[in-house]
Amino acid sequence: MTGILEGDQQTQSEVLEGLAMAVNHRRWFVELALPYLGDDPIEVGSGMGDYALEWSEAMPRFTATEAHPDRLVALKERFKDLNHVEVREMFLPAEVSGDYSAAVSYNVLEHIEDHVGALRTMRSLVRPGGAIILIVPAFQFAMSQVDIATGHVRRYTKKTMRAALVEAGLEVERLNYANALGLIGYYMATSVFKLTPKEGPMVKFYDDFVLPVTKAAEGICRPPFGQSVFAVARRPR
Repeated sequence: MTGILEGDQQTQSEVLEGLAMAVNHRRWFVELALPYLGDDPIEVGSGMGDYALEWSEAMPRFTATEAHPDRLVALKERFKDLNHVEVREMFLPAEVSGDYSAAVSYNVLEHIEDHVGALRTMRSLVRPGGAIILIVPAFQFAMSQVDIATGHVRRYTKKTMRAALVEAGLEVERLNYANALGLIGYYMATSVFKLTPKEGPMVKFYDDFVLPVTKAAEGICRPPFGQSVFAVARRPR
């Protein structure tokens, strides 16, 4: 993928497997995007397809994309029996155009050197007024060896995320931190104890007991910090 630092493939696989195990975490983030997806969204950087599978269940049409060749093959195999789901190769940044209702991209932008160019690609994929829905990791102080090994080139704040969206010609609609307790846990695990978040009792405990409390609290009041930045922007009409 043009502009992406691939990182260590083994570490990437371990982290993806760990995230796949965090079912409550994934469903929370699935729910965050649903109001903005419209009737024909495209996901940019679908990875193993876990988010794509859940979103596609609520959509008449859905497009999943991937640049990594092995994951692209796996995606095509996973969705081969779902006629309303298209799987295609997608690079960022790229000269493309489309008429999708929205472009959603979770934990992808932080891998890309030219992240403004990547956002412009997403803008060109959606129709006027279409949404760009993003989740990216938050706060540079939490950049760890796990981030570096998985190919991250930056982490974001609301301020830096807004600046990138505006530079890409997008209108910001929503911008907030998510998963405050997750940031504390991630920093302690990766920066203090030098652990890799992967499938195991640590991820399961967090997902079963900590995540539901965090989600409930943040449903009442948005936190001043979080493990992730959640952003929604629009292509101008």
